[in-house]
Amino acid sequence: MIADRIFTNAAVFDAAGADTVTVHGNSIVGVGRGVDRDMIGKHTEITDLGGASLLPGFVDAHAHPVAAGMSALRCDLSGLAHDRQSYLAAIAEYAAANPDEAVIAGAGWYGDAFPGGFPTRQDIDSVAADRPVILTSHDYHGAWVNTRALELAGITSDTADPAGGRIIRDHDGEPTGVLLDRGGDAVNALIPEVTPEFMRRALLEAQRRLHSVGVTGWQDAAVGAEFFGLKDNFATYVDADEAGELTARVVGALWWEAERGAEQLGELCARRDRTGHSRFTATMVKVMQDGICENCTAAMLAPYRAVAGHDTGESFIDPEDLHKVTALLAGERFGVHMHAVGDRAVRECLDALGHAIAQHPQFDGRHQIAHLDVVDPQDIPRFGRLGVIANIQALWARRDKEIVERKLPLLGPDRELWHFPFGSIQRHGGTLAMGSDWPVTDPNPLWAIHTAVHRTGTHADPHAIGDGVFDTPLQAQEGISLQSAIHAYTAGSAYANGQDRTGRIAAGMLADLVVLDQDITTATDVGMVQVVQTIVGGDTVFVRD
Repeated sequence: MIADRIFTNAAVFDAAGADTVTVHGNSIVGVGRGVDRDMIGKHTEITDLGGASLLPGFVDAHAHPVAAGMSALRCDLSGLAHDRQSYLAAIAEYAAANPDEAVIAGAGWYGDAFPGGFPTRQDIDSVAADRPVILTSHDYHGAWVNTRALELAGITSDTADPAGGRIIRDHDGEPTGVLLDRGGDAVNALIPEVTPEFMRRALLEAQRRLHSVGVTGWQDAAVGAEFFGLKDNFATYVDADEAGELTARVVGALWWEAERGAEQLGELCARRDRTGHSRFTATMVKVMQDGICENCTAAMLAPYRAVAGHDTGESFIDPEDLHKVTALLAGERFGVHMHAVGDRAVRECLDALGHAIAQHPQFDGRHQIAHLDVVDPQDIPRFGRLGVIANIQALWARRDKEIVERKLPLLGPDRELWHFPFGSIQRHGGTLAMGSDWPVTDPNPLWAIHTAVHRTGTHADPHAIGDGVFDTPLQAQEGISLQSAIHAYTAGSAYANGQDRTGRIAAGMLADLVVLDQDITTATDVGMVQVVQTIVGGDTVFVRD
């Protein structure tokens, strides 16, 4: 056999002293030391990495790339400094540059840029009052709008909070211009329907960005969801796959509509049947059980601190109904991907998945719970016992200003001990998969790996802001080793996606590879390491200039 590509003089991840990887076609055919001269042909490409790392391709186990791509093509605040004036200047500039847009839509703002953690409608009114402006927060759980948007949506002081949402109000009961979770539905309905062409552009822009940071595959954690300005993106993936435009391997987690019931199961099965032709499959279903801690919509076992009414958040699906949902999905051989932030939601999801696993013990569903901001210590061993994957977003596990000022005071010191308990879950036998939740936070796996290990921010990240973010770990005992962190973002996430021929460098595996600019094991700040080349199935999909 003649090799197509040979990478040598490499620090090959997790390959027992190997320094050479040989590729033929779309697969790895050899891993060892030195170049086998018998495999070199006239057209064999040999790359000497000079001791730099060769890793399996990163797999993002929880992302929303179409949403991220749409944001990049709209009024994008995600790359700006956390500063009110920077945001307002960007909004004004976008409005001036796009006078024909009847509605200005965008995303990416952080609450820590504003007093009290929330902006106001008057902020936007000062720079763009003539038409509705609707800007989704970086975490996609809040909408910041101007007065015109509230007027057109019919939201007044008399408007009740919708189920699963909240309208932030001032002391007089007037809407301030921030709408949480489903509270944003009415304003987001004002955004004109995007075209299929726009969504395709968004997907391809997102794919380009993900390849540039070494991501060779991902799980889209909300295929079909329609909230906060997001549109049903199922056809976007199917059409791109059929056109041969997907260079990544993508698993879709089809959206479970909490307000509906078993009648949607047939629709989900029909959608799954339309996939699997090339790079896109829809084998998972996403079930969202709560919101987030910062706006007190995450479901907690005990009340938030310093919150009027001693709020414990909201479980979006009744626990008894949740048991039925997970068992129903497992019965149709869907893996279940659950959103649980608060410790009560985590327990409810573990209970429901335990029930589904007991009902369908022969089905290897790769069931998983994402986020896990707070986990009660009694529930930590259950991940390993049940075989439920901990789908973690490690970049969040640090002392950012927003977390320190908005989140930790709501949790209190006792619950802070169990804030993102990745190390404890692993020590108790749980499997870790890692994702970014992009565009909630940046998709660079190396930034997240740094934080997973050190529980501090990387200096490469402009959103690492706050006293101690670089040198005071957030619960250092919950850090994991560098090898474990890389494994979680490669083999762990590939396992969560059900793609067992990816995630590792070994003979017979698909040649999904990432070349770095140095040996990652000797880097002081892993986030400063850069991707030089990204390869999917033996084909180069990104090269750094």
